[in-house]
Amino acid sequence: MSEPPPPRDPDSVGTRAYRRGFKRGDRRDDYAMDRFAEAEASLGDAERVNRILLELSRYYNPLIHGPIVDLDSRRRILEALEAGNPDEARRLLNERRTLYQGPAERDPD
Repeated sequence: MSEPPPPRDPDSVGTRAYRRGFKRGDRRDDYAMDRFAEAEASLGDAERVNRILLELSRYYNPLIHGPIVDLDSRRRILEALEAGNPDEARRLLNERRTLYQGPAERDPD
């Protein structure tokens, strides 16, 4: 049985994800980490961040037995952006990224 063809744009995030899938072992090839980075780089565009967070909410994080980005976190991030507080949105986004990365990837204190 053959696999469906990847999306047409060979450089899109979706195409890269299709080629490698979600990988928790090698952080350099982790689609969710790409999406977190894209969301952080897009904090000036609340609509784009919302789409990214919605996408991340559809994937399961086995470390916390829930979505990578839960509904409450998504709401709080978007509220911070709408209030003109990108630093708070970044902090909340980084909290979810840290939960996703797991204890082995967190920076030592």
